[in-house]
Amino acid sequence: MVDKVVMAGNCLEVLNLGVLNRMSHIKHVDLRMNYLKTVVIENLEGNRYITHMDLRDNQLTDLDLSSLCSLEQLHCERNQLRELTLSGFSLRTLYASSNRLTAVNVYPVPSLLTSLELSRNLLECVPDWACEAKKLEILDVSYNLLTEVPMRILSSLSLRKLMVGHNHVHSLPVLVEHIPLEVLDIQHNVFTKLPDTLFSKALNLRYLNASANSLESLPSACAGEESLSVLQLLYLTSNLLTDQCIPVLVGHPHLRILHLANNQLQTFPASKLNKLEQLEELNLSGNKLKTIPTTIANCRRLHTLVAHSNNISIFPEILQLPQIQFVDLSCNDLTEILIPEALPATLQDLDLTGNTNLVLEHKTLDMFSHITTLKIDQKPLPTTDSTVTSTFWSHGLAEMAGQRNKLCVSALAMDNFAEGVGAVYGMFDGDRNEELPRLLQCTMADVLLEEVQQSTNDTVFMTNTFLVSHRKLGMAGQKLGSSALLCYIRPDTADPTSSFSLTVANVGTCQAVLCRGGKPVPLSKVFSLEQDLEEARRVKDQKAIITEDNKVNGVTCCTRMLGCTYLYPWILPKPHISSTPLTIQDELLILGNRALWEHLSYTEAINAVRHVQDPLAAAKKLCTLAQSYGCQDNVGAMVVYLNIGEEGCTCEMNGLTLPGPVGFASTSTIKDAPKPTTPSSSSGIASEFSSEMSTSEVSSEVGSTASDEHNTVGLEAGLLPRPERRCSLHPAPTSGVFQRQPSCATFSSNQSDNGLDSDDDQPVEGVIINGSKVEVEVDIHCCRGRDLESCPTLTENSSTPCPEEHARGLFFGIRRQNSVNSGILLPMCRDKMELQKSPSTSCLYGKKLSNGSIVPLEDSLNLIEVATEAPKRKTGYFAAPTQLEPEDQFVVPRDLEEEVKEQMKQHQESRPEPEPEPSEEDRTEPPEEFDTAL
Repeated sequence: MVDKVVMAGNCLEVLNLGVLNRMSHIKHVDLRMNYLKTVVIENLEGNRYITHMDLRDNQLTDLDLSSLCSLEQLHCERNQLRELTLSGFSLRTLYASSNRLTAVNVYPVPSLLTSLELSRNLLECVPDWACEAKKLEILDVSYNLLTEVPMRILSSLSLRKLMVGHNHVHSLPVLVEHIPLEVLDIQHNVFTKLPDTLFSKALNLRYLNASANSLESLPSACAGEESLSVLQLLYLTSNLLTDQCIPVLVGHPHLRILHLANNQLQTFPASKLNKLEQLEELNLSGNKLKTIPTTIANCRRLHTLVAHSNNISIFPEILQLPQIQFVDLSCNDLTEILIPEALPATLQDLDLTGNTNLVLEHKTLDMFSHITTLKIDQKPLPTTDSTVTSTFWSHGLAEMAGQRNKLCVSALAMDNFAEGVGAVYGMFDGDRNEELPRLLQCTMADVLLEEVQQSTNDTVFMTNTFLVSHRKLGMAGQKLGSSALLCYIRPDTADPTSSFSLTVANVGTCQAVLCRGGKPVPLSKVFSLEQDLEEARRVKDQKAIITEDNKVNGVTCCTRMLGCTYLYPWILPKPHISSTPLTIQDELLILGNRALWEHLSYTEAINAVRHVQDPLAAAKKLCTLAQSYGCQDNVGAMVVYLNIGEEGCTCEMNGLTLPGPVGFASTSTIKDAPKPTTPSSSSGIASEFSSEMSTSEVSSEVGSTASDEHNTVGLEAGLLPRPERRCSLHPAPTSGVFQRQPSCATFSSNQSDNGLDSDDDQPVEGVIINGSKVEVEVDIHCCRGRDLESCPTLTENSSTPCPEEHARGLFFGIRRQNSVNSGILLPMCRDKMELQKSPSTSCLYGKKLSNGSIVPLEDSLNLIEVATEAPKRKTGYFAAPTQLEPEDQFVVPRDLEEEVKEQMKQHQESRPEPEPEPSEEDRTEPPEEFDTAL
């Protein structure tokens, strides 16, 4: 006899239960993910056997199952139900969240009901029959329109968990008798105070979340001298609490997690903190604290301290705690750090970014040699080009690991992209894997730049960027997947009324939201089975297996991702793309992963950071809010402040002189001048690589783009002048050259103690020596020349000028040949580039790779394939061909062309005659070795 019918993932629109029961005595009916609009009941006698029914993800508007007297469990989430009627004779569990319910009728009173979930509906009051259920243990009515909590509910002798968050409740009834309540969630309401007897009558209360209210005080923990409170988790973020509430906390000696972020605290009495000996996690961020009490040293079990965005000027005595793991003191006023003789071995993450007056000596950095991630500000040199575009946009990044203590979120941020006329920001969430987000962080901007050079259509170049990045994941992308979000800001050529346009593309669950005039404007689409009906239909039509937890083949709920190629065609890499012109009303852009947007609405996120001055502090605040609201997973947030307007122009043509060399300089000047550094990762530009994964391991997946420090013969004659600086509002005419983009990713390696490679004699410039951990700002992108203006090829003795159509002068590019002529300065011509693009002639200029692409024989730019073929080194550094440096391309003004050509001609004539090439029989070329130490 068949007692279970499963018809999930079909195209049913009408269900006749009578027909099913004529077949056999069915007890379990599974009709998930259909198109049901009506349920018809004809055979009342046969229906009495049904005990479990699953109607999730359909299109039901009204449901009457009062004739199913044996029904024990009903799932009807994510429908469009307005009214629900059930029989209460046997009902034990009811799940009806994410509907439009205004009324739920159950008769008779369900005496066996233990769990009731009615969240995300339109209920204005708790049903009466729920107040009379004698065995009800779990009640979830969050995200409704409730204004009060009935006394019968709060004083129930069976209720263990009550969730009434995100309503309009202003007060709780006063408790008279003791209640067994263990979990109480009242966040996002309008409470100004809590009942005075809450803690004295709810002696079993272990969890209380009252965040996002207007609380000004807290009730006493007990009436007598000795506290009986067993409260362990207390979340009070975003209230109006002052220092007066601190003494009350002493009445909860078993507190393990305490969140007091975004309140009005100015001091934390040392005598009170001394008594919280069981404290494990303390969050005091977003207050006005100037110091952390020294008595924090008595909290021997403390492993997490978050106190960013305060006024702390003295480093707290937390490095003496034996179990400390994570410390966030960013965005404060620290000037120095007092370090004990021995640091705890458990310390993993120390964030000191945003402390503008903090200066760390090398000795101090050496003390943090074992830390997995150390985040500090690295001041950019005055010659850094990023200062040109900082007027128009600035960003901050925050990432926080969840309970798994494994950060699977990476971000990409380039304020100065495509020769300084745009910006790129990205967010990548691997859910449970950290490899793919890091690979995408290192390669995706480079792919985007190449695609932008080939097409001006935003849909075309964004789609190609995602598809090429998907292919470049290689073996790592076969079984692993990642959500990806990419935002590209560029000058708007289509709309003359707008200066810039914003193009956003995404797959998976990462989202971007634009703040326009204080209102949120969603720019992304969530690709999941639960939130996208069209995608769910596509996956079902292709006969995918959808498990009961709404996952494709039990792997992921996403229908579009980068990677997971073994789940094709159910999971696709094709992105959703949207473009919008930026106006003066656009204030900021927020990028976040799934965990962020599950706990913060678009409006709340915008309002939370709209008036925060520092984008880093804004991003930190969003992550803190998500964690205080219940997020236990990895959370990542990036905030980009926009300032689009003519008043932000920083062109040299408008009178602002920007630093940089002008005219000619000698070779010695070049050697003595400091190299420009990339923007600091402390402002949230990049994710930190764990020292547990060495740089050599990363190179096996991504390859290297760091350039060799070889002497360039072609530059010894002199330095060509730099072109006139332009801002993003008035970009210079583009030459179509595909240049490397200086992104920022902080690589940590435990292979070197002093920042030296095994073959190096001197420390590498730009390396922060940090004991066994090396953090270096490194160019992680590789480039090549494309679409140059047509020029005749210069031979060794030729000085033929380019055509007169050149608007900005003569273009030169230094291309690395073999070791014989590694530094010859050659013009690159459009004709050859066009031939290389042609499928019929590409074989003349390159080899065809296994992935179908054509690359030059000497200048292979597929970093992943190069890395797999290159010999691996044990020093933790990369081995890959030399790439074109950003400063290796020059634009020669017209008035200096003849002088430059004359110097080049003299240099060419002074070169010794090359030796005759050996015959084919005698030619034995040793393998070329590349040393690209970071």
